[in-house]
Amino acid sequence: MVLTPSEMLPLGTPLPAFALERAAGGSWSTASLEAQPVLVLFICAHCPYVIHIEPELGRLERDYGQQLQIVAISSNSTITHPQDGPEGLSAQAQRQGWGFPYLFDASQAVAKAFQAACTPDLFLFDGQHQLVYRGQLDASRPGNDQPLNGADLRAAIDALLNGQAISPEQTPSIGCNIKWHPQEP
Repeated sequence: MVLTPSEMLPLGTPLPAFALERAAGGSWSTASLEAQPVLVLFICAHCPYVIHIEPELGRLERDYGQQLQIVAISSNSTITHPQDGPEGLSAQAQRQGWGFPYLFDASQAVAKAFQAACTPDLFLFDGQHQLVYRGQLDASRPGNDQPLNGADLRAAIDALLNGQAISPEQTPSIGCNIKWHPQEP
């Protein structure tokens, strides 16, 4: 595992258009989105940083699922990490009771479009699908005894939903690096 911070895509960046396969079967596309906020989560099944935040992702869905669309994407290479393929992702979502779309980015093109660097890497877009927050869920990390409460992301979501400004001072997420496909020699 390589501890990696998020790249901090510039605020105001438009939501990249994409269509991906759902881990549980079928497909999903940004073309299906309505004019409401969107939270895009780059996560995976094996990363200890993602496993640590799984309960809070479920709470976010319960608390905000009617007010914003949540979409999770795994872009890890299944050549090096087969557990992050559709079967492992689907099992993870079932264990956690997640109802949001969980997508598999086999080509890794979507991760590159977002400049996603780590798991978890979180991106919040407003109703016009412009980036308003990218950064950490909260200060909690595996073993650091900080509360897992989603404080940073929740503050951004609450401000967005209440028509308030979101501070541009945002702390990068940190976690395992995205497992890119091995390069051909």
